[in-house]
Amino acid sequence: QVQLVESGGGLVQAGGSLRLSCAASGGTFSRLAVGWFRQAPGKEREFVSAIGRSGDKYYHDSAKGRFTISRDNAKNTLYLQMNNLKPEDTAVYFCARTGRAFLYITYPQSYDYWGQGTQVTVSS
Repeated sequence: QVQLVESGGGLVQAGGSLRLSCAASGGTFSRLAVGWFRQAPGKEREFVSAIGRSGDKYYHDSAKGRFTISRDNAKNTLYLQMNNLKPEDTAVYFCARTGRAFLYITYPQSYDYWGQGTQVTVSS
């Protein structure tokens, strides 16, 4: 029903910037919580940022002050602007949409649709 496609990943030097996009089809972000997660090899999937149903924005501590989440409802697209990237940001980044009901916006278990992921590699 819902398809999410991430783009914008790539290789960047430490201190550089990337802008990730997540294009949605078959649904809308307007009445749903949407977010970004990342997963490095051998590591658990980690919350990065999300926008709640009311428009509230949430960030992992490591992303605060560096990353900015936004969405364009007209384009049905979610964005993650990443500035001052660090090697520890290296991971596959996934966008996701929550189900109708969830307890915690930071929990991967709260999300029912996921994109395929886009690789972000930050060199030192």
